[in-house]
Amino acid sequence: MPFLDRPGGLSIHYEIDDSTDPWSDAPTLILQHGNGRSGKFWYRWIPYLSRHFRIVRPDMRGLGKFRGNLDLDRDLTLDALVGDLMALLDELGADNVHYCGESMGGILGLALAAQHPARVRTLTLVASPVFIEEGMKQRYALGHGSRTDAMEALGIREWVATTTRGTRIPEDEEPDLFEWYVDEFSKGDPVVQVAMSKLVNAANASDFLPMIRAPVLGLYPTSGQITSAAQERLLAEGLSDFELIHLPTPYHMVHLLYPKECTKALLQFCMRHA
Repeated sequence: MPFLDRPGGLSIHYEIDDSTDPWSDAPTLILQHGNGRSGKFWYRWIPYLSRHFRIVRPDMRGLGKFRGNLDLDRDLTLDALVGDLMALLDELGADNVHYCGESMGGILGLALAAQHPARVRTLTLVASPVFIEEGMKQRYALGHGSRTDAMEALGIREWVATTTRGTRIPEDEEPDLFEWYVDEFSKGDPVVQVAMSKLVNAANASDFLPMIRAPVLGLYPTSGQITSAAQERLLAEGLSDFELIHLPTPYHMVHLLYPKECTKALLQFCMRHA
């Protein structure tokens, strides 16, 4: 079980899935999860991609199997999360990688590709907002003052179940997936979950877009509730090389709902830019 040691006694957990030929020089693919989740949430992608890539699935600091005591003001920032990714690439000996991030993980990818362009060969965004729009903040507040107020008032599990039912996964289509998602999300430290939500609400990747030179693939829901058409236009107008694919659902978790379609598109995209 590999861990990456970081300053302050922190350790970032990551998993490697590699079914490539041992004599091949297989490219590295980083799969970075979004807010409140962990590397586990990519499980449906691994059978499709591990024959072609050395897949690395890191847990964000504070989530998954992370070890250490966080100072939430000092240790949970966008710069700190990008710093973890850079340290991981160095640890892996990867000069450059294919990077795929879902939701908040895509915002980290935009920051990484803008600030360290030589390290990102391709960038794939999976239902990643450029920023959280005010209307979405209000929907996630569930009648409370803010999203974080709602999480504190309702508890993580009730908040996750209610918001997931409305925006992330259709409960009636895959009830077992829905329950698994809520269970796994709810395992996180509630204090960290609330702090991470504050970070997500404040994040805005708009300034990164014109700085990115890597080709970018977007895998997005159709008429998404978290990623609006206006945000898709921001990506199309702000990125120099952007390809957008819509999946046939308005729900946010397209990587869990359409793993075969998503991985096929990602593999073809990465191979074109190998």
